Amino acid sequence: MPFVDTFASSFTTIMNKTALALVIAAVCVGALLSGEYSVYVFAPERPTRIAFVGDMMFDRTMRTIAEREGYEYLLSCTRDYLRGFDMAVGNLEGPITAHPSVSQGKKPGEPDNTRFTFDFAVAAALADAGFGAVSLGNNHIYDFGREGIDSTASALDTVGLLHFGAPGKGDVVTTTVNGLQLAFVAFNQFVGAANPVITETFIRDVRTTADFVTVYAHWGDEYEAENEYQRALARRFIDAGADIVIGSHPHVVQGHEVYKGKHIYYSLGNFIFDQYWEEAVRTGLVVEVSIDQGEVSVSERIIDIARTGLSCLR
Repeated sequence: MPFVDTFASSFTTIMNKTALALVIAAVCVGALLSGEYSVYVFAPERPTRIAFVGDMMFDRTMRTIAEREGYEYLLSCTRDYLRGFDMAVGNLEGPITAHPSVSQGKKPGEPDNTRFTFDFAVAAALADAGFGAVSLGNNHIYDFGREGIDSTASALDTVGLLHFGAPGKGDVVTTTVNGLQLAFVAFNQFVGAANPVITETFIRDVRTTADFVTVYAHWGDEYEAENEYQRALARRFIDAGADIVIGSHPHVVQGHEVYKGKHIYYSLGNFIFDQYWEEAVRTGLVVEVSIDQGEVSVSERIIDIARTGLSCLR
């Protein structure tokens, strides 16, 4: 009889599963009683890899090159390399707006030479090049006011790029990669509250749920070595719970130190920029972070910036 056969089959399946569960339970109890047991917790099947880069500016000379070659061209030399990571993170040094450039063609010292706006194509180019998040906590994000901030956030949201640090848009963003919750916290010395106590609070709050906390700080003196202010703040951020501190703004690579087992990079220098007058501004750093079974390893690659608009691994 079909019904009886189906019932019998289902009953047998249930009993088999029940028996298996009882066997597993008996083994576990026996192991506990004998004192010989192991506790297994969830761990990602592969390392989570993040690439951190420095300042990215897509106006002025960079815009002129991109209008001729395409914005993908500016990132083409490192595109395959960065796409080999789970995500790349950098400092987007200005807003994305519909305004025409006011810095293009201007010489240093002329009005608006350092007032930036980026084409909407920048967002898609960054996403295509492997970027998963950008910091907007810098001294140029207000170059086109609140409208520019809103426009930037909208453009990045449209292509799925996470962002953090823009005034009014949140200084913290979190995402889950390979089962790990990553948190990115912005500190901006120049715009907004610029209050490290607030940043420390953000770090402590997100530390309760995040597996890895990055502080991306915009600070320091341009074209100079790291200063005591940066050193003191970086250590405070580590003490508050940060796993790594990454710096931007000085446009040159600054020092690196390990404090309480955590890495501090005071400035990664330029990544996409049209500064060429000396080697220091034509040299950037990529910080490669790998998180594997709770172990963090850090390595570095040097970036050379050419007048052609390309930034390439040395």
